[in-house]
Amino acid sequence: MKLKLLILLISLLSFNTYSQRITETIKSKKVNANREIQIILPRGYEEKKDQKFPILVVLDADYLIAPTASNIRYGVNFDEYLDFIIVGINQGANNDRNYDSEFEDIGIPSVNGSAFFEFLTMEVVPYIESKYRVQPFRAIMGHGLTAGFMNAFLYKDNSYFNAFISMSPVLAKDMETNVASRLKESKKPIFYYLSDTDGDLTEDKAKINILNENIKAIKSDNLMYKFEHFTDGNHYSYVLQAIPSALNFIFKGYGRIDKEEFNNRIMILEKNHTQYLIDKYKKIENNFGFTPTIRLSDFEAIEAAIIANGNSEDLIELSKLADKHYPKTMLGAYHMALYEEKMEDWGRAEKAYLKAYTMDPVRNLTKNMMIDRADIFKAKLKEHDQKRKDERNKKSKVTSDEIQEEVIEEIIE
Repeated sequence: MKLKLLILLISLLSFNTYSQRITETIKSKKVNANREIQIILPRGYEEKKDQKFPILVVLDADYLIAPTASNIRYGVNFDEYLDFIIVGINQGANNDRNYDSEFEDIGIPSVNGSAFFEFLTMEVVPYIESKYRVQPFRAIMGHGLTAGFMNAFLYKDNSYFNAFISMSPVLAKDMETNVASRLKESKKPIFYYLSDTDGDLTEDKAKINILNENIKAIKSDNLMYKFEHFTDGNHYSYVLQAIPSALNFIFKGYGRIDKEEFNNRIMILEKNHTQYLIDKYKKIENNFGFTPTIRLSDFEAIEAAIIANGNSEDLIELSKLADKHYPKTMLGAYHMALYEEKMEDWGRAEKAYLKAYTMDPVRNLTKNMMIDRADIFKAKLKEHDQKRKDERNKKSKVTSDEIQEEVIEEIIE
């Protein structure tokens, strides 16, 4: 536990030193008040002119935004998470939190709750989308009252958010059944993370457990669900464990191919390694709503698996895929050269490596490497041609000797 707190402290200090954090005040017509929001942009946002980013709305930002941003930055650093434009809603003043999360006794948002709902969907998010480069993927996070309120976004036919991080939610009337019903009917992929702890109120835990059982019973390809019960920490402190766990759940399968995935899922394939890579990124596209460029390290992993399994024909498909994602680089030509090399067609291998030489270097592939490989197969081709010439000469000499022997035999006779 002390180690976890130390890591968190270091990450929070790092967060404060390099995150671009903006505080703005929105004059809201919906809640009829000035409301403060925090905006944290991805690192290098200004330099990444062509890149768009998903939005993460953090309710209870007064205490949730710092650990959330730190965890995201840490995961992004190792290419495990998408980087977010983080939008924090400060709710600690003027009893805003209670008014914002208010529900009627019949289980629907009150006047205050409905106003806050529209504040987020008609003012905050549209403002962010008009000012910054965003992808269509939206996530929302809350704790306690705000975690319960988030479920109202599922009550619409088309959920406004794609991912929900709900920590110890206080559930309104019938929410334990209504949420499950809405998740079951969803026509688009939804990530739903739910957690509680021993330190929560007994009544809240009972309703959360019912909600968990109802969601677990859902059979839908569009639902990605995880529930966690934490025994360490109280209602507030356990959140420091739940946040990274929730992010890991949402981005499972998004990260680059690691050692575990390579050994246990890719190397066991006899063929279709390139198709595995295509399917991996197609799933990312389906889940997050954008088409990512396949990582160079993932090309390298698939290339290694193809060669190790003797699945040389698959290098042709890998070459086509590389040309699609990295058209100006030598990657596709290099994979085709590898294929010709494995087929022992030295002439084609030489030409393919020479073609790669004319293109832009990428990964660990260099022009010197391509010309060196071309020279190797030029020499092999020359050696092969000389060998064939020698064999032809030898065969010709044998034939000539045989003719002479036949002539001599005829004379003798």
